[in-house]
Amino acid sequence: MKSDIIIPKVENVFMAAVQEWSDDFMEKVWYVYLVNDSDFDLDSVMVVSKAFGTIDGEMKKTSLLRHAFINVPAVSVVKIEMIESNVLRLNNEFMVTYFIKNTLYDKTFIFRAQTITPDYVEEVPILFVDGVIVR
Repeated sequence: MKSDIIIPKVENVFMAAVQEWSDDFMEKVWYVYLVNDSDFDLDSVMVVSKAFGTIDGEMKKTSLLRHAFINVPAVSVVKIEMIESNVLRLNNEFMVTYFIKNTLYDKTFIFRAQTITPDYVEEVPILFVDGVIVR
């Protein structure tokens, strides 16, 4: 039975954390984007995020945030959420589920604790700005 289940590989879809100026906070903050660098539209996209880890020997976790998008066009990006500076010390997990035609794709992307920093940036495709990428 399990051998009959085909789990397609997620390709050219990834998450990127980009630092941008926020007028609300009057400082640079990190925003997470879903990047669709594929030739296909993503339909019925669901992103569930949370942060978890240990700070000062105490286990911490955030509540789940859910984001839904009807369609993410090919070769485009969509802004998911801002990451508060206190949460950068935790693992930030993004569970992404979407359809391409009639096939369901699913992947979990994790920004490890302390990796969303200027030390780990590279150029983000499509946005053409520096950011931290998790594939």
